[in-house]
Amino acid sequence: MPCLNEKETVQTCVRKALSWLERSGRAGEVIVVDNGCTDGSPELAAAAGARVLFEPVPGYGSALRRGFVEARGEWLVMGDADDTYAFDELDALIKPLEDGTDMAVGNRFAGGIAPGAMTWSHRYIGTPLISSLLRLFTGLKVGDSQCGLRAFTRDALQRLDLQTDGMELASEMILKAARRGLKVADVPVPYAERLGEAKLNTFRDGWRHLRFLLLASPNYMFTVPGAVLTLLGIAIQAAALGDDTIEIGDWTWQPVFAGSIFVIVGINALLLGLTSRLYTSSRGITNEDAIVRFYNRYLGFEVFIAGGAIMVILGLGLDLLLLLADPGNLNISIAAVAQMLIVVGANAVLVGALAGLLEDPDEKKRVRARS
Repeated sequence: MPCLNEKETVQTCVRKALSWLERSGRAGEVIVVDNGCTDGSPELAAAAGARVLFEPVPGYGSALRRGFVEARGEWLVMGDADDTYAFDELDALIKPLEDGTDMAVGNRFAGGIAPGAMTWSHRYIGTPLISSLLRLFTGLKVGDSQCGLRAFTRDALQRLDLQTDGMELASEMILKAARRGLKVADVPVPYAERLGEAKLNTFRDGWRHLRFLLLASPNYMFTVPGAVLTLLGIAIQAAALGDDTIEIGDWTWQPVFAGSIFVIVGINALLLGLTSRLYTSSRGITNEDAIVRFYNRYLGFEVFIAGGAIMVILGLGLDLLLLLADPGNLNISIAAVAQMLIVVGANAVLVGALAGLLEDPDEKKRVRARS
């Protein structure tokens, strides 16, 4: 249980958890992680029978990860110390682990939310939105991704390799569970109204979740938008080759420039998506996929330099041809394509340098040896 000034409830939570352990006949311990309490909560927790630890780095994730490291059991249960979760009724949460599931996540919406226990913004906007994004990104059928009551095996914990310090740890667990192929169960749990001051900041913590999900999902952040923009730009440029200018009343539009902009932004997004995959893969946030394997096998800084240089040369060559052909009658469509090639080529070289810094040279050697 992470704890930050929960003197009104921490003893109750500890006693409930200990009573469940005794009634179920299981050997276990209750760990309370002091994350900077100033109200005497740690002393109250210890008096109730908890093993109390201190974590100096502030944050929900920091406190939980410290508790996970220190825990001695093979199965772990996490939950808040504000008496919103029924620690004396954990049989349903533990049952999936008995059946071979790696992690069980509580679902407050299915288990019942007491009046006043959750603000309307969290109940109807924040939590459903983040849960929907996680289902989209992972395919896991988790109905309440932000529920703080969870049970998991030690093997699952080791495979998750959790890194975040804040509230986004809840999302990190589910995202990595899906990418590590863990079996996850959705378990209805009741949710009671808390006592004391709430620690959750709606906008700050909501943004941290969203930020983590976007940065940890390069395909949705970069690759998919990049592919759409690139294809749209190519289509616009192809349509504009026969007509450089479109007039609508007094308004004149030259679509070839819009097409070039879309292609430049789109290819930049694809390049950033590749470098992001290298980064997240090296940190264990995403699994090594076909894109990363292709890069390690066939690509590298040298390939990006060569490809970028070729595009820049082609762009300069088109500019020179236009200049020599008829300086007074510039073909706007070809000129736009020339500038696009120069910009994309230069960016390819720069992004290639960044990718070279992020790549794992040892993994690159192993992949090429296998091929």
